[in-house]
Order: sequence, then C-alpha cells, then structure tokens
Amino acid sequence: MVRHLPNLLSALRLLAAPFTAWLILSGHDTVSLLVFAAAGLSDGLDGFIARRWGVTSGFGAWLDPAADKLLMLFCFTALYAVHIVPFWLVAIVVGRDLVFALAWGLIKLLGLGLTTPTLFVGKLSTAVQVVTILTLLLLLALDLDAPHLSLALAVACAFFTLLAAAGYATVMMRLAGKRVPQ
Repeated sequence: MVRHLPNLLSALRLLAAPFTAWLILSGHDTVSLLVFAAAGLSDGLDGFIARRWGVTSGFGAWLDPAADKLLMLFCFTALYAVHIVPFWLVAIVVGRDLVFALAWGLIKLLGLGLTTPTLFVGKLSTAVQVVTILTLLLLLALDLDAPHLSLALAVACAFFTLLAAAGYATVMMRLAGKRVPQ
C-alpha cells in the first residue's frame, strides 16, 4: 500500500485543483482555504513518503509536478475570476508554464533527451505562489480587504515567477546548445 501512496496523494491533489477553483468561484472561501491547505500538505507528504520508503516512480515524477502546476493554475485563474488577483499575474504564471510545457514538448519531439535539473529559484517561486494563494484565500475566508498586501503578494509572486522562468530558460538553452549539432 505504501508503494502507491505518493501517487495516490498526487492524484488527489490533481482532483483538488478544479474542486478548489470551483469552491473559490462559488464563494466557499473557508472550504477553499482548507482544501488548498490540505493539497499543499499532501504535496510535502507524498514527497516524504516517496523518499523515506524509496517508492519513487517515473509516473510519480511526472504526476507530482503536474498536480502542483494545475493546482496553482486553477487557483490563480479562479482568484482572477473573483477579482482577487490582477490579470497580469495570471498571464505571467500561466504564460511561464505554457512556454515551458511547449519547450518540453519540443525537446521530446526533437529527441534531445534533456532533463532539466530542479533549481532553487524554481522551488522558491513555487513557495511564493503557495504563500500568495494561501494568504489571499485566508483574507477571503476572514472577509478582510487588504489591497496593499494583495498587491505586494502579486508583485512578489510575479517577480519570483519571472526569475524562475529566466533561470530555467538559461539552463534549457545551455543544455540544448550542448545537444544540438553545430
């Protein structure tokens, strides 16, 4: 059972993405906060279980980040729809992930066989996105209006998302340059 637990937690997080968005759109602020927080905790738990008991898999290595990305994308889009985050932030978060998904697809299509290392700035960007969403959901759940805090979070989130994008773009271009025949 432990062998399948990390993938099961990731799959549940994948299902939590549209559910959390629906909760946000439906005005169930406290429940959306709790579901998002539980999904975030499941992310740490599945990684811990996979490493602790050595039950990693190629499928899990794909499913875990996909679930994380979809949770972020669904939440940011829903928060935009209820006028909590600005469009430019959603465009940056979605645009970065779309560009990297297309780049990854191109790398696979060309058979370059590149694997991109996990960068600290990427982990930091994800952490800032999680803190941004958690804080905004908490403000909604408590029915608090904090426009300066919301803007500061949006700016910080955009900054770290763009910084991570630049870091990964640099690594990908460097790796691709080594693999493409001259």
